[in-house]
Amino acid sequence: MDTLYEDEHVLIVSKPAGMVVHPTYKNKTGTMLDILLAEPDRWPADARPSVVGRLDKLTSGIVVVAKTAAMHAALQRAWVRDAKKDYLAVVYGEVSEPCGTIELRLRHDPIDRRMMVVASGVEAGRGVAHDGISSITRFERLASVSAPQTGLSLLRCRLVTGRRHQIRVHLAARGWPIVGDPQYGEPRWSQIDDGALAAALQAFPRQALHAWRVAFTHPISRQRVAIEAPVPRDLEGLIKAVNWVIG
Repeated sequence: MDTLYEDEHVLIVSKPAGMVVHPTYKNKTGTMLDILLAEPDRWPADARPSVVGRLDKLTSGIVVVAKTAAMHAALQRAWVRDAKKDYLAVVYGEVSEPCGTIELRLRHDPIDRRMMVVASGVEAGRGVAHDGISSITRFERLASVSAPQTGLSLLRCRLVTGRRHQIRVHLAARGWPIVGDPQYGEPRWSQIDDGALAAALQAFPRQALHAWRVAFTHPISRQRVAIEAPVPRDLEGLIKAVNWVIG
């Protein structure tokens, strides 16, 4: 992990894809928290790191870590109030809208509770009865390219709410599944005539989603903190294969 920012209250790191943040029954050791706990001098006496928000195993990018319980609570309040969290996503589909908002209610899949699904009623705010919990993602199209029967788009996604798998489910529900997503994706690479690009898409080993930027008001200093995690090599290579340039 690369350290992007650190002071006596908070640590911000860039997590590589493939690393689990919290220990689970399948990943009891070798997690991000295990690595952080192995550096006791980094934490105040009688305190331990706690993660603000969450990041999926196969998503790369920014993870914010509070150094004390009090700082964790303060950052959680700041997250609700004024934090800006932006992700980069490479998706199948030629997104025609330059920007927009996806507002859907999500719930756990009743068959597999590790998965999330759109609740009945489809779009929120249309007077339709539904269950689930409200979730909102704003998106901006940074680039797109046509391809037979499909297309590819590079999106900046901003979380307004932070539900489990929110961006992945929202984009898939709009017909724009994230490239390489093993749970919500589709193998549309087979519809692309460019052999080299199709091979790069097929070989991409994880969902093409990167926690790119975060900005928030520091609860102690009251200064604005703005951090960007460099695009990792695997995602950078995929973006170059499509001949896109991130500005």
